[in-house]
Amino acid sequence: MGVALRDARRSVTSWCRRHTIGGDGTVAAVRRGQRAGEPGTLSREQELDLIDALRGVHPDEFGLDEELWTRQSLTDLIRRRYDPSMDTGAVGAYLRAWGLGPREPRERACGLCVGAVEHWVRTEYPAITRAAQEHLAEVYWLGRVRLRGTMPAADVVSAVSSRGRVRFMITTPSVDPPLPRDFVLRLSGAEERTVHVIMDGSWPRNEWPRRLPRRIVLHPLPSCGRVAATRPGRLGPAA
Repeated sequence: MGVALRDARRSVTSWCRRHTIGGDGTVAAVRRGQRAGEPGTLSREQELDLIDALRGVHPDEFGLDEELWTRQSLTDLIRRRYDPSMDTGAVGAYLRAWGLGPREPRERACGLCVGAVEHWVRTEYPAITRAAQEHLAEVYWLGRVRLRGTMPAADVVSAVSSRGRVRFMITTPSVDPPLPRDFVLRLSGAEERTVHVIMDGSWPRNEWPRRLPRRIVLHPLPSCGRVAATRPGRLGPAA
């Protein structure tokens, strides 16, 4: 009986994480009404080459003045490598196709978790926003989507601020990949800003980076992949 319950719990957790991670993004390729080679667009080959160039690499490694990829830094890279006429609006369309952008909290949950997430937003999230205001901190919603249409597959780790700004990196997925520590550190930046990071169900607690600076505060969003007894993150940095 105990084995059956454990197996059932694993199945629910696996389904929840597939819902959270998988199928949210795809290679944009040539869009309806656009032709390959038309100014302001990338060919499929160029888009795939761009994705490969971004794997595990940050903007500062290309000499760009950003710590994580944003719409502006990606635009700058595309102009340099492929198309000087590319504008940020067109790049935003690529990012949306890749599954990046603001999402409602309930959209970060599987069907089994929606009620718990909505309750969390009503009861826990207000305290997080108050603590962020007190410490002049930014709040980010962090998650991961699987980018389809590439070989090998790609995971896009993204953080969306409460103001809607998207910061991201692309990785090559492995079995149960941990959340990249470097990504979380770069959210705080060289200025060592305090950040509150709300974690969706893309990673269980044992895949979170350990021994982070106290200015980086992680808060777990309710998920089937976490036990109910999981303690929430502290609300602010140590005095």
